[in-house]
Amino acid sequence: MVEWLIALPPVMQAFLASLFTWGVTAIGAATVFFVKHIHLKIMDAMLGFAGGVMIAASFWSLLSPAIAMAEQAHARPAWLISAAGFLAGGLFIFLLNRYIPHQHPSDKNITPSANRSRLLVLAITLHNIPEGLAVGVAFGAVAAGYQEASIAGAVALAIGIGLQNFPEGIAVAMPIRLEGKSRLKSFFYGQASALVEPVAAVIGALAVSMMQPLLPYALSFAAGAMIFVVAEEVIPGSRENGNHGLAANSLLIGFAVMMMLDVALS
Repeated sequence: MVEWLIALPPVMQAFLASLFTWGVTAIGAATVFFVKHIHLKIMDAMLGFAGGVMIAASFWSLLSPAIAMAEQAHARPAWLISAAGFLAGGLFIFLLNRYIPHQHPSDKNITPSANRSRLLVLAITLHNIPEGLAVGVAFGAVAAGYQEASIAGAVALAIGIGLQNFPEGIAVAMPIRLEGKSRLKSFFYGQASALVEPVAAVIGALAVSMMQPLLPYALSFAAGAMIFVVAEEVIPGSRENGNHGLAANSLLIGFAVMMMLDVALS
């Protein structure tokens, strides 16, 4: 698979990888066709796992290569470039959350049912933007020829994001199904929340391909955006039902799985 991807242009690589991450979201959303509900402990464990994957991916696949690239460029202190991009990514998602109406799956009965489906999709869509950008920037970094970036590492990032997208698909589709919507409509909303990922991936790959000096900033930006999502939504969501220990242990497992994927494939 990796050898086949190498022959493709970076934008196409990013697009195909993000189609995979979208597909895993769709698989998660498809659970509404087979089960009536997901046990809260299972959902909390999956969310904790997703948080661990995102934290590990943010460092090994994004922030660490960004620091190395900044050091190689010798333009400014590497820590300043990486810190600026990291904080800008978190601020970007914070502003999106603040000014775009949305509702998280964990919010209880604060919105009429007619609008809740749309707001749920918007919430997860906002959180999928940095994931798509991360995939695009990772493949763009490989095309730029940096030693710190590898096609295997970019593939590992896409696999990791795909793993954590599975519970996101469930988190959108299942509450909508429980509100009385049809299975087909619930699935549609669940998978639609990840359609932004291929778009964001293409934008990320194009941006860094045309402006290579942006790479350290772009990688750090994607890392900051993903960490903000983990801190603001994923970890709190995994703990809201009281399964604190389960969520924490699942986070550790997710972190370890993504770390092994990145190190083994890079």
